[in-house]
Amino acid sequence: MDFNPLSPEVTADPYPYYTELRNKAPVIWLEPFQCWALSRYADVDLALRSPQIFSSSVFTAEALGDLNPVPEVPWILDMNPPDHTRLRKLANKGFTPRLIRTLEPRVQAIIQELIEPIRGQSESDLVSTFSGPLPTIVIAEMLGVEPERRDDFKVWSDDIVRATSRPTDEAERIKIRESLAGLRVYFEQMIEHRRTSPGDDVISALVQAEEERDMLSATEILALAVLLLVAGNETTTNLLGNAVLTLLNHPEELAKVRADRSLVPALVEEVLRYNSPVQVIFRRTAQDVELEGGKIPAGQNVFLLLGSANRDERQFPEPDRFDVARNPQDHVAFGYGIHYCLGAPLARLEGQNALAALLFDCPPFSCATERVEQIASIIVRGPQTLPLRFDTAGA
Repeated sequence: MDFNPLSPEVTADPYPYYTELRNKAPVIWLEPFQCWALSRYADVDLALRSPQIFSSSVFTAEALGDLNPVPEVPWILDMNPPDHTRLRKLANKGFTPRLIRTLEPRVQAIIQELIEPIRGQSESDLVSTFSGPLPTIVIAEMLGVEPERRDDFKVWSDDIVRATSRPTDEAERIKIRESLAGLRVYFEQMIEHRRTSPGDDVISALVQAEEERDMLSATEILALAVLLLVAGNETTTNLLGNAVLTLLNHPEELAKVRADRSLVPALVEEVLRYNSPVQVIFRRTAQDVELEGGKIPAGQNVFLLLGSANRDERQFPEPDRFDVARNPQDHVAFGYGIHYCLGAPLARLEGQNALAALLFDCPPFSCATERVEQIASIIVRGPQTLPLRFDTAGA
């Protein structure tokens, strides 16, 4: 069967295609991408749990190519042990549970600042006014970015996502290259400044991080900062957009949450499963491997279809049914194992607080457009815009 994750039909709704893949071609060769794709939960789960078989050495290089703003060193996503173990141990110092817990009052304050102007409007675009700015402000403050550079920060994040879609238009590629060059210069200057004038931020923590006398190099910190910029923005933005759109498409489930605020954490987990913000991650086989759905030779690039694994009927009963009370704990939206998403606790913190504010602090809302365009990306999934109409009269 033909499957192109960048086709308009798949971008609009990949899930029927995933079902067909799981049932007819769970291990399939994608000729345009020169790679294999795994769609069943068992195969994806095995790949995530087996870094010695499914190497992570291709993610950034393959996804960004010559648009990679930090090509000198592999990103942490591209590393295998022992290099990954060293870098992850040091990077964890900037994302300790204690640090994340202390962020909640500030995250709640930012949410209220963004919600306040929405309350009095009859219509507002969720992405541009709320779900986009929220994680941008949070991760920017965590990294120590000045408030006046937040707009640049968001543009840089969006441009890296555009780069992963491998644009062929040379004018667009030049624009992305220039944008990411500015990103690099900004972070290089910040890292140098933090060496002599540290602050209470993640960049300072990374600069000062030491484990058994092993320090992060300036280029390693740069690559981590760029990754945190993208992951910190795109995952939460798309989690919130997907959550609101899915609730609007399932009014009975929306009513359940509105009637029981305690369902919000379970709602976040079900959205992560049902409409995953990250749909695809990359691996490369280090040896021949026999899977539930077929065999892949050594040295092959592989797409792990997280969005499909999270809808696998072999793992989740009635997987195409959105159930806010399901509270799935075995979804793979954040990956698994050594590459489990560093920012998962932050995304959950932002998602739970933001959705609670939208559902309980704002007037009732509906979708203000008949068609919602999805981001054109092979990796992430979420609405480009999501215009909402608020029932201010009934509030």
